[in-house]
Amino acid sequence: MPPRVPLILACVLALVVMTLASCGGGSGGGGGESTIASATSPLSTKAELGRLIFSDTALSVSGRQSCATCHDPSNAFGPSDKLSVPLGGPGMDLEGFRATPSLMYASYTPRFSIASDGTPSGGFFRDGRSPSLADQAQQPFLAPFEMANATPADVVAKLSTRPYLSRFEAVFGEDIMGDPTQVLAAIGAALAAYQTEEPGFHPFSSKFDYYLKSQATLSPIELKGLALFNDPTKGNCAACHVSRGVNGNPPLFTDFTYDNVGLPRNWKIPANQAGPQPSYVPQNGAALGGDYAYYDLGLCGPFNPDNAFRGSLCGLFKVPTLRNVALRQQLFHNGVFDNLNDAVTWYVTRDTAAARWYLKQDGTPDRLYNDLPPVYVRNVNVGEVPYVQNLAPTLDAQEIGDVVAFLCALTDGYDPQNPAAYRVPAQCAAAASAPP
Repeated sequence: MPPRVPLILACVLALVVMTLASCGGGSGGGGGESTIASATSPLSTKAELGRLIFSDTALSVSGRQSCATCHDPSNAFGPSDKLSVPLGGPGMDLEGFRATPSLMYASYTPRFSIASDGTPSGGFFRDGRSPSLADQAQQPFLAPFEMANATPADVVAKLSTRPYLSRFEAVFGEDIMGDPTQVLAAIGAALAAYQTEEPGFHPFSSKFDYYLKSQATLSPIELKGLALFNDPTKGNCAACHVSRGVNGNPPLFTDFTYDNVGLPRNWKIPANQAGPQPSYVPQNGAALGGDYAYYDLGLCGPFNPDNAFRGSLCGLFKVPTLRNVALRQQLFHNGVFDNLNDAVTWYVTRDTAAARWYLKQDGTPDRLYNDLPPVYVRNVNVGEVPYVQNLAPTLDAQEIGDVVAFLCALTDGYDPQNPAAYRVPAQCAAAASAPP
């Protein structure tokens, strides 16, 4: 596993350069290269076109899927259902492989790179395989288990029927429709512009944001949770989910690096289960000497072949932002937990309560780190608190609740002038009722 000794330095460097299986967006060139529009700036013509494309289901084979289908604007541009992975394909009945990430704050992600010490960071999708938000936005149009178009020409055929075609040609040129590859690239650029310019993708309007500006007060339980979140001997969450801003930027609660935390296998993902699999499911388990037919190895595959030769990267996934995490019902890249209390409890009892977390499909105990083939178990993070093997849990039940209360305060939509109108996530009722 790449060393994480210089982690804090990497956190700072990543935030200094920043300017975050589904439709992406951001600058036309790449993440972190464009200026985020202010709340009062009108959308450019390109971004307005991206707004239309973002919600247009007619560009999918099923006629029922758009970017907004998985990235619901009413739920922090993340999934609003309870499925571990999204459905797509020609009949909207093919399951994906990873939990859909939120697109909130996506436009701050730097390009993928591997530092001289071996630490990977940046890039798009959970495995960093896409160099820019514009590139990321193109891929779901051709994925067989998402929008399911067979070729870029199929996307062009659908686009040619849309009422905004003339606007598309006005932005990108009338001749572009003769080049399907360029059309798809233009669609990605429009979606990228929309997500970069639209303030709703990066409002920085959580209670915590107003607390940082001295316009709101965190409750005692939220303050305790923040302290535990930052404490390197307790939660140590801030080692990767950086809670301090840099150069005037609010904190994004990610350092954009990658980690292998040894998650339990999620048996709700069809590709993880035993039995016949659809043809689009990679059957890589036997070659890896694993117990199961399919493994998601993150940075080194099966969807990121560029790093297949880098064994030390196998099982590493991008550290996500924790902003709006309380709105999610699918936590971590494989959606194995559906609530924050379980996720934080696992975080501090991964090895000491392994029999609770690591189970076979039939519910009986499985080996530790069972979502990895044995050959890559060596890449699991066992050197940082609270992941140090045989270390007693660093948080008790009350402290876990405190951390969850703080995480709830990272939900956007707080109005310091009208706190009672705050949309409190369902799992945050206890935090909301805590005394000020």
